[in-house]
Amino acid sequence: MKRHLLFTALSALALLAVFSSASHASDFPIGSPAFITSYDAALKAARETHKPIVAIFSASWCPPCQANKKNVYPSDAVKPFHDKFVWAYLDADAEANIPAMQKFGVSGIPHIQFLDSTGKPIGNVVGGTSPKDFAKTLAALLAN
Repeated sequence: MKRHLLFTALSALALLAVFSSASHASDFPIGSPAFITSYDAALKAARETHKPIVAIFSASWCPPCQANKKNVYPSDAVKPFHDKFVWAYLDADAEANIPAMQKFGVSGIPHIQFLDSTGKPIGNVVGGTSPKDFAKTLAALLAN
């Protein structure tokens, strides 16, 4: 019985390792913005460059998050905005990101928080989106 339980536990760990390594929240498709994976580093970069921040709270297990990562951020509609923002991709499962999630009231993901270059919130989007709609949101943020 003990041997069976040990085998079952080891098998479960092996499967977990395979599936968790298959799609990490930080594995970015070709053509993605230059993502920073630390909120503090993104805030520092925004202050230095005077660019607003797109802070994306996401997770590898979240289907809408992965759809945005694959289809929205590297899309032709969004590419013109890559150099106009500081882009932060923040794993919702990472303990280091909990303070920022609490600060912005993240209760569901994907949660995309827009901040001015000083870190002041200027809007957000929760849930999946299309490249065209996201590009419109980014354009509106820059126009304000």
